[in-house]
Amino acid sequence: MTISFQEIAAQAAQDGIVTDAELLDLRRNGWCDGSISAEEADAIFAVNHTLGTGSAAWTDFFVEALGEYLLNRQEPRGYMAEDQADWLIAKVTHDGKIDSMAELELLTRMIERAKNVPQKLKDFVLEQIEREVLTGTGPTRYGADFSGGGALSDSHVSDAEVNMLRRVLFGQASDRPAAISQREAELLFRIKDATIGADNARGWKRLFVQGVGNYLQAYSAANAQISRERAGELNAFMNDSSSNVGRFMTRMVKAVPNSAGVVFGRKKPAEPDLDARLAAEAEVTKIEKAWLNAQVEANGEVDEYDRALLHFLAGGDPPAA
Repeated sequence: MTISFQEIAAQAAQDGIVTDAELLDLRRNGWCDGSISAEEADAIFAVNHTLGTGSAAWTDFFVEALGEYLLNRQEPRGYMAEDQADWLIAKVTHDGKIDSMAELELLTRMIERAKNVPQKLKDFVLEQIEREVLTGTGPTRYGADFSGGGALSDSHVSDAEVNMLRRVLFGQASDRPAAISQREAELLFRIKDATIGADNARGWKRLFVQGVGNYLQAYSAANAQISRERAGELNAFMNDSSSNVGRFMTRMVKAVPNSAGVVFGRKKPAEPDLDARLAAEAEVTKIEKAWLNAQVEANGEVDEYDRALLHFLAGGDPPAA
């Protein structure tokens, strides 16, 4: 299998393409044993480094194969280990920068689809996404998944960049799953200030308003995201056929005579219901107001994006997409 990848890499270096027949062969052989090996993952990256701007079909394969390697090769599935994050960062920065849309899509997909990833990868992806939005140019892969098609721009926020930002900021492995963190909201303000007056995509103002509004008003459960280590512990317990819940409960009662009445027989005080928590989160606190004032004043004016945000926070609708 490794020889096949090496042969394709050599051919790609000569003509700069991977043919449909070669891609079909990669797909047939890559999953013949049910997973992508470390050697195969290295070879796939080697091919990508020779291609420059690859085709949509190559990007699909690249992201699918490496996503399988990074998230599903070991238990618990769907989580990325620290050494895998180190490997991925090293691969996409081998020449000091992300140099293909396939690599950018892979990073986006990891944050969007993974159950969780190491903090270092979250930090890295946010830095790269901000850099690409503000300085990136060139065609994306033209397809339904990657940023909705379109192109990156260094002069305005494009449709492709709006979709890429939305996928990363609201991804499962983002800072705050299904919600926006403070540093993500600050990223939105920095991009907004850098592109004021540009011919931005229509959906950019809506994303800015919804994103910052989400940070200030949305509720996010503290246990919405668990670490890979904790997921592994839970999986191990659930899969341990030697454990017996009945025996465990009996040992607990014997070891702690009152445990049946205190630990297991009495419910914890009820937590505030969800409606109450949602209402509490929707209130913008004094600290949040101070933060918002500082962000709005950073560029020396209350611009159209700030006004749309304040309108939304006051109960109005977000801008049309």
